[in-house]
Amino acid sequence: NRRDWGGGDLADVMAGVDWLATEQIADPKSIGITGGSYGGYMTLYALGRHPDRFAAGVSIVGVVSWKSLFDTTRGDLREYLIRELGDAAKDPQLYLDRSPITHAKKIRAALLVLQGANDPRVPKSEALQLVAALEASGAPYEYHEYANEGHGFSRAENRIDALRRTVDWLTKYLTPLMDRYLAD
Repeated sequence: NRRDWGGGDLADVMAGVDWLATEQIADPKSIGITGGSYGGYMTLYALGRHPDRFAAGVSIVGVVSWKSLFDTTRGDLREYLIRELGDAAKDPQLYLDRSPITHAKKIRAALLVLQGANDPRVPKSEALQLVAALEASGAPYEYHEYANEGHGFSRAENRIDALRRTVDWLTKYLTPLMDRYLAD
């Protein structure tokens, strides 16, 4: 997906959603999505681009704005962004279009955002941009920040907590819908 972040990979995610519904493995109205890092980005991007397809999501240290990340990240990560996505100065529209923050006002799914307070790759300022957008739109969300954690959670108690929060969140927002689906 070089220079196509949020393009073909999002199409693959949506093909998976369609397959789950077609095969009657999942109720199309109660599908959740979750991921960390780039998977957190894809979670946010999918929720914003396809708001009618998901009931809940969990984003863990996900990028919210490629432009703000490009502008604030260290040199080696900026070079990585240029190689993989393109140069923000030369193609600002791509950075804008492929950023979840651009589509955040369309998010309707219940969203849990988990973030490390000291993340050097995806700083908490990314997550806070999203929280502000969700607050403004009135979308259901919860934000939890792990002190003394970075890009992912290294402490066992935080990994366990993040997993519990994820399971509880998805259970809360998906189980009632699945129960109705299975009863039909």
